[in-house]
Parts: sequence; structure tokens; C-alpha cells
Amino acid sequence: MPTSSKREWLVPAGLIALSAIPVIAGTFRITELTSDTAVTPENARFFASPTPVLVHIVSSAVYCLFGALQFARGFRRRRPDWHRIAGRILIPLGLASALSGLWMASFYDRPAQDNELLTGIRLIAGAAMVGCLILGFTSIRQRKIVGHRAWMARAYAIGLGAGTQALTNAPWILLTGESTGTPRALLMLAGWLINIAVVEWALRRRPRQPRRAAGGRTPQTRAAGLSRPTASRSAQGSETRARLVSDSGAG
Repeated sequence: MPTSSKREWLVPAGLIALSAIPVIAGTFRITELTSDTAVTPENARFFASPTPVLVHIVSSAVYCLFGALQFARGFRRRRPDWHRIAGRILIPLGLASALSGLWMASFYDRPAQDNELLTGIRLIAGAAMVGCLILGFTSIRQRKIVGHRAWMARAYAIGLGAGTQALTNAPWILLTGESTGTPRALLMLAGWLINIAVVEWALRRRPRQPRRAAGGRTPQTRAAGLSRPTASRSAQGSETRARLVSDSGAG
């Protein structure tokens, strides 16, 4: 495999590795709900209403894992059919993940380690993800490719928040033994903010594509097209003057 091809998979591989953290945690939760695990205060809300959490786990896992492949630019160019088909699947999955997360934040009993601040942050993050997905969908319907990619990348950053939140919480848990209350809320917020900051940085460092003028031509091609007739007229004028000089000399 060429070096350039290997390099294009670094970002998707990193995103898949980050996705593995919530995917593994979700797998344990599904195993817990589908086995004879004892009901405790920590999991009672899930046993009382398992559908939202199961929808959230499955949709989030598939969305994060397959969504990572959309960031392989070379693969996306080589397989535009894959990109389109995956997009039609990922948008509903992202909406299912965000909406089920909003339902859980609104209607599940609040865990002891959470507080009102974290509930509010979760509601804002879920609503923002829904908004980004809708804007990404409407952008591609309007053929606004750059806007579509930007909004879908932002939605993915929010959806991958659980992976980064595991990393932001880990040092605090190692130092204090637990993550609760306001510190936990701020650490969870930090995970989302880090993801969004990385996406915004990546969007701004990418070179802007030249805007296309009427007729599908860029300003550069328009200028080149306009200069060609001018050059032709100049050449014809030079030939005419040469003939006149030649004729006068012959007379």
C-alpha cells in the first residue's frame, strides 16, 4: 500500500479507536440487560425502560464506527457510491442516537453522580447534534458540498463525545477516586468542546475550493477563456500590419 494511502487511514483509525471506548461500555450494558443481572440503583432505570438505552447504544456504535470511514478522503473519492449509501444510513442512525439520548436525559431518573448542570449540557449537546444533521441533510439537497461536509463533521464530533469524555474523566478519577457533581459535568462538557474545537480547526485549515461562476467555471478558467480571444485578436492585428508593410515595400 502506498504511503499516501496509509496516511489517509490514520484519522479514521484514530476515530475508530476512540469509538471503541463507548462501544465496549455499551456492549457490557446490553449484556447486562439481556442476562440475569441483579437490578441495582445504578441500572434500575435501564431495566424499567430498556428500549431507549438499547436504541442509543446500537445507533451510536454503528454511527461512530462507520462514520469514521467518511473521513478517509481518498477512499471517499474512489468510492463515491459508498459515501452516498453510507450517508443515507448514517443520518438516520445519528438522529436515533441523538434523540434517544435526549429522551434518556429528559425522562430517566438522574444518576446520583449527575446534577442539573450535566442534564442541561446533555440536552444542549443532543439538540445541537440533531440540528447539525438536519443542516447537513439540507445542504446536500441544495448541492452545497462544503457546507454538508462541515455540518456532518460537527454532528460526528458531538456523537463521538462519549469517547473523549472517558479520557477527560480518567485523570480526575485517578486523582480523586470518583467523578460526581459539577466537576463531572465540566469534564463531560470538556469532552464535547475538545471534539468540536478539533473539527473547527480541521475545517479552517483545509484550502477553500474556488467558487464556480455561472456555467460551472471557476474565476481562473473564466479569465483564461477571456484572454484567449484577446490573444487571437492581437495576433491577427500583427499579421495585418505585417502585410501592409510588405505591400507598401513592394509598391
